[in-house]
Amino acid sequence: MCATAAGAAVLGLLVPLAGCGSGAGADGTTLRLVAAEYGDGPGTGSKAFWDKMCGDFAAQHPGVKVEVTLLPWADIDREVSKMVKAGKAPDMALMGAYSDFAADGKLYSAEELLSVNAEANFLAPLAEAGSVGNTLYGLPFVASSRLLFYNQSLFTKAGVGAPRTWSDLKSAAKALKDKGVKFPYALPLGPEEAHAEAMIWELSNGGGYADSSGNYSLASDQNVQTFRWIKDNLVTPGLLGPVPPAQLNRQDAFDAFVRGEVGMLNGYPSLLHEARAKGMSVGTVTMPVNDTLGNGETPPAVGVADWMMAFKQNGHREQIGRFLDFVYQDKNLSDFANRYHLLPSTISASRTPAGGGLDKGDEQFLTALRGAQLYPVNDPTWVTVSDTIKRNIGHAVDPSGDPKGVLEAIAQKARESSKQR
Repeated sequence: MCATAAGAAVLGLLVPLAGCGSGAGADGTTLRLVAAEYGDGPGTGSKAFWDKMCGDFAAQHPGVKVEVTLLPWADIDREVSKMVKAGKAPDMALMGAYSDFAADGKLYSAEELLSVNAEANFLAPLAEAGSVGNTLYGLPFVASSRLLFYNQSLFTKAGVGAPRTWSDLKSAAKALKDKGVKFPYALPLGPEEAHAEAMIWELSNGGGYADSSGNYSLASDQNVQTFRWIKDNLVTPGLLGPVPPAQLNRQDAFDAFVRGEVGMLNGYPSLLHEARAKGMSVGTVTMPVNDTLGNGETPPAVGVADWMMAFKQNGHREQIGRFLDFVYQDKNLSDFANRYHLLPSTISASRTPAGGGLDKGDEQFLTALRGAQLYPVNDPTWVTVSDTIKRNIGHAVDPSGDPKGVLEAIAQKARESSKQR
C-alpha cells in the first residue's frame, strides 16, 4: 500500500505479460494495462493472476486483446507519469495515485465505464477517496486498514494487557523494555511508509492530514501535540528500540515483529497471516488514543487503497469498460485480494459466497475499513506531499528535533505544491 498496504517491489525491470488472444482483437483493439507487482518473488508474483484474467476474458470477448505490463511499486507511479507526458498513456493503470491525472482531465470517470450497480458497489470510504468533487475517477481495487498488533507472549511475560490509551501504551512499552524486549514499540517513520504511521498517530489525537473541508492541516495544534508526546514519552525514555524512528522502515519493523523482537506495532492483514503462520500468538486492537480525547471517542482507523484508472488518450472507453466489468466480478476481485491477504474494494466481494467471503482474521480489518479515513489521495498534490512527509516526518521526533518546525516545513511544501498546480 502505498506504499500500499502489501505492495513489494520485485524485479527492478518492466515485466511484460503475454496479451490475451492471438494478435489484435477482431475489432482491431488492443488494450494496454500497466499494473503494480504485488508479489515478492516468482512464487507470489501477480503474473499468474493477470494471465488467468486475460485468458478468461479473451474466451468471453474474442474481439479485444489485452496486454499487461507489471512494474515494481517503487517505479510505477513515476513510469506511468512519464508515459502520459510522452503521449503514450496506457489504457489502464493499477497503482497508488490517480488524482493528478484526473485533475488534468486525462481519465474516464466511473460513470463512463461501469454500470450504475457496479459503481455503487464500492465501499463508501474508498469511493469517497477515489472521487474528485463528486465524480469517481480512481476505482478502488484492493484495500487494507491498520490495527495495533501486540505479541501476546511478550505481553504475558511483561504482565500487561492490550493498551487502550497513550498512557497504557507507554506503560506497556516500559514493562516490555524492563523484560528485555528489543523494540517495545516499533515506530517506522523511515521513508518507506512514514506517512501511514504518522497518520495513525495523528488520528488517535483527533488530528490528521486534512480538515473537514478537505484542506491540508499538516501542522495543526493536534498534530504538533502528537509528535511532542511521542518524543517526550517514547523517544526520550528509550521505549522504541535501537533504531531511530526516522531510520526504521516498515518492512524492517515487520520482519522484527515476526522474529519476536517487537512488543507492539501497527500492521495490516498480511502481517497478521505471516505471524500466525509462524506460530505466533498475536492480539489486535484499535490504535490507543490520547487520554484527553474524551467521551470514549474512537477515531477512525487508517485505510489504504490502490487505484485502477482508465485513460482517455486512446479512445477505448467501451472496451475498457468491458474488461473492468470482468475484472471487478466478485470471484476475480476476491481471488486477487486473497492472494495477498488484502481486502476487496466492493461490498459484494466481501460478503457474498460468489466473492468467497473473507478469512475470519480479516473481518476485523474490514470492519475498521468501513469507517476508515484514507490519505487525501484525491488532492492532485498528494503524491508530492506524501513524499515530503515520508522523507521528513521522522525528524519530528529526533532527540534534538523540533516537532512544530518539522510539521510547519512540510505544510509549507504542501502550499508550494498547490500553487504550482
